[in-house]
Amino acid sequence: MGLLNGTTHKEYYQGNDFGNYQFVSLDDVINQFQMIYVGEDKVIPKVKRVDIAFHAQRALAELSFDTFKSLKSQQIEVPPSLVMVLPHDYVNYTKISRVDRVGIKHPLYSTRHTSNPFQIKQLSTGEYDFPINENLILNSDFSDSLNEYSYTPKSAEVEDGVLKFNHKGGFDFSPAVWQAIDVTGIDFITISADGVGNAVTGDEVAGILRFGLSTQQGDMNVNSLGAPGFNGGTPIPPSANASEDIFDIAFLEWNGVSNTQTAENIDVSQYSVVYALITSNALGSVAGTTIINTIDNLSVTNSLGSDFLNHADTAGLNSSSWTNFKTADSVTVDIDDYRYPDVYLDGPERYGLNPEHAQVNGDFYIDQRLGRIHFSSNINGKTVILDYISDGLGTDAEMQVPKLAEDAIYKYILCDIMSARSNVGAGRLSYYKKDKFAAVRKAKLRLSNIKLEELTQILRGQSKIIKH
Repeated sequence: MGLLNGTTHKEYYQGNDFGNYQFVSLDDVINQFQMIYVGEDKVIPKVKRVDIAFHAQRALAELSFDTFKSLKSQQIEVPPSLVMVLPHDYVNYTKISRVDRVGIKHPLYSTRHTSNPFQIKQLSTGEYDFPINENLILNSDFSDSLNEYSYTPKSAEVEDGVLKFNHKGGFDFSPAVWQAIDVTGIDFITISADGVGNAVTGDEVAGILRFGLSTQQGDMNVNSLGAPGFNGGTPIPPSANASEDIFDIAFLEWNGVSNTQTAENIDVSQYSVVYALITSNALGSVAGTTIINTIDNLSVTNSLGSDFLNHADTAGLNSSSWTNFKTADSVTVDIDDYRYPDVYLDGPERYGLNPEHAQVNGDFYIDQRLGRIHFSSNINGKTVILDYISDGLGTDAEMQVPKLAEDAIYKYILCDIMSARSNVGAGRLSYYKKDKFAAVRKAKLRLSNIKLEELTQILRGQSKIIKH
């Protein structure tokens, strides 16, 4: 526990694991707790490791909020969508700032006067709409190229609003294109499409096009027949896109034909998300030939009216409130001098000013429903830093405990384990709770990071006399 595991000064300073000596991993905490506190003639005679791990993770999450040094930050360049995704270990933000060209942080301010609510789909009469035969797939006619779709390498291209797969005879590739569809609250679906499975001259039919519903995405491996391992490496398996088995719900097939096909009343009641999947291949095609499979006018509709409220936005992300907010003209952020030399308001403009809005840095609000931060339009393309509190849970490397608080987490785990047992007396449990709170208080003091010289320097600036 107190050693660098034999690490020399040279290995440390030439490595990249700087500063982590001050932490101990959560896995080590669990192992050491099990070794010291569990066993014959010890506090806990017997307990499962999974119980210790559960209480250890809960202790880490609780102590990360106000005891441990669990502040993290992320920096992004705000995209045109004006949206930033909340981190996976986000608990609460401490500060959100815009960074100017000289690296100075300018705080952004949370706005209370707008949001991105769930906008209910309504009829023209104002009644709530529970639509039937509504197309659930976005960009179904490929008018916006392959936007809204995911696809494999060596995939298709959109030409004149038609999705086209070109296969050169003798090259066995099976590309795929797919889109996730939310079918929550939908029991039955009907699918339809205009497809062409190109046939080679003679009796041989090489072009096979399929469109259907699957619980899995397309296979990124497009090698239809697979391949042996190169230089003794792992063999490449055949692509799942080449087989109809990838469609584990339902599918349509064009095998050397050109027509419109439909499959009705497909049961999706047991799923929340399915994939509208298109695959194309030309197995057995003759070298020197070109096989072209095409598809257009995709349709994935609900056969019965939904029993749940529907979002006015097909993707279920944007409300008109958010759309209007992000498209509104805002003050252009072009002030890069932290002294703000030329932006103070003239006298008459100060009267009636709400101090909440007396800034030009920009605004934001957090959409907890979708886990996103929304920014005002003047932040488009700007660099933004999110400083936030982490719950401490994540990868093994992220789940660390400061050594100055190691005793606190042991007492936290011990108290919680004993609280969950039925044969622990009230007096004994009260002792464990007091011991836990005392250890946590001691850890807070140790990790408080208060430096007398820094505090003194800050207070010196507070002694200025402000004239009124």
